[in-house]
Amino acid sequence: MDGEKLLEKLEGLEARFQEISLLITDPSVIADMKRYVKLNREYHELEPLLKARSEYLHTRRDIAGAQELLSSETDSDLKQMARDEIDNGTVRLQELEDEIRLMLVPADPQDEKDVIMEIRGGTGGDEAAIFAGDLFRMYLKYCETKGWKTAVSSCSEGASGGYKEIIFSVSGDKVYGTLKYESGVHRVQRVPVTETQGRIHTSAATVAETREADAIEEQTKERERRSDTIHSSGAGGQNVNKVESGVRLRYNWKNPNTGNVEEILIECTETRDQPKNKERALSRLRSMIYDREHQKYIDDISARRKTMVSTGDRSAKIRTYNYPQGRITDHRINYTIYNLPAFMNGDIQDCIDHLSVAENAERIKDGEL
Repeated sequence: MDGEKLLEKLEGLEARFQEISLLITDPSVIADMKRYVKLNREYHELEPLLKARSEYLHTRRDIAGAQELLSSETDSDLKQMARDEIDNGTVRLQELEDEIRLMLVPADPQDEKDVIMEIRGGTGGDEAAIFAGDLFRMYLKYCETKGWKTAVSSCSEGASGGYKEIIFSVSGDKVYGTLKYESGVHRVQRVPVTETQGRIHTSAATVAETREADAIEEQTKERERRSDTIHSSGAGGQNVNKVESGVRLRYNWKNPNTGNVEEILIECTETRDQPKNKERALSRLRSMIYDREHQKYIDDISARRKTMVSTGDRSAKIRTYNYPQGRITDHRINYTIYNLPAFMNGDIQDCIDHLSVAENAERIKDGEL
């Protein structure tokens, strides 16, 4: 897409931006919090795009002025200054075109959602559970740097440490849009703490994230859902033994593709407050149903884009953590770095940025932007 077509595409956005600027100051809009939040989000999405448009137009004017000066000026120093301005402006113009193309890629509406993450130890026995625990701590550290909130729903500890399985929720700004690249098999190569002869073992853990569904998206009905109370686990004194504060939900979900009925079982024993446990269990149930029914959409997108960056495939080996070499390799984009200690301490943003760029490149290609 050339510069003129880019500018044509941005013309309508300028009018929309001005309209939103007025709407978000309207008392009647501010009183409607849902609409206000939606418009405010759109305002902040359009603002950088239109700033880039303004700089693009300014740079084009500067280049045109320098070209006019070059054709009319006789002083050699001024002509050289004009050439430099044209060269620098041309480079910046290309950079701005690339930035604008990227910003014009339609945002996935799912990116705004919170997620429920599941980490399970895979092949490797006790070492796999320990590695699952390492991944959990890595994500907790990363979430702290982003200012996101996390809450553990349930976990099953490994015999030698770590977790056989741990499920936790993450809430904040564009959580799913950031963490969607983490779904898949994570492989580790290192000498386990359980190894007595110093041999390097290969183990694995599986990471999956489920979008947290909005209440309006809930497809369950009270008559189709069965609820039981159970004893919570962990510390809590006599309350754990006497009060059934945990919640177990059973729901018969009909697969729209096959017609088969599958039972979904959800347990939440996170708090000593039964209503809170039920609320969190319902949230996870909604998310699981939404995720299953949304899977066809993911499959269609993956088939069309033919990209392994973000397919939702939970069985694909996506990343290897090699401790002897201090190396992390993401196999989807051939990304390799040698800062494993920092990476495991939550410094994963650079890898996520590379994955995002790779996926957006695919989306630009598909959209012919």
